[in-house]
Amino acid sequence: MDFSRVKQAMELKSQLDKIQKELAKVIVEAEKGPVKVTANGQQKVLSITIAPDALKPEKAKQLEDNVLKVVNDALEKAKKASSKEMAGMMGGMNISGLS
Repeated sequence: MDFSRVKQAMELKSQLDKIQKELAKVIVEAEKGPVKVTANGQQKVLSITIAPDALKPEKAKQLEDNVLKVVNDALEKAKKASSKEMAGMMGGMNISGLS
């Protein structure tokens, strides 16, 4: 058994756990019209806020379109923030076979 590989795998798992905890703290927001979405670096939507005046039946289609766009924008921002955070944290690791 190659203990150096086991140790390396354990260090990698520890680092990945740390990254996941840090990503949960990264908060991004996206907004369009009366819709605001907040997500974290784990690409989880934390909240959706809709201005009360947008809750009129005649504005339903526009509201649906805005919600869809803003959720996708927030998740894209979360993805970029996550990639940036992971690159920064993993940059110092020298893992053979992964670089």
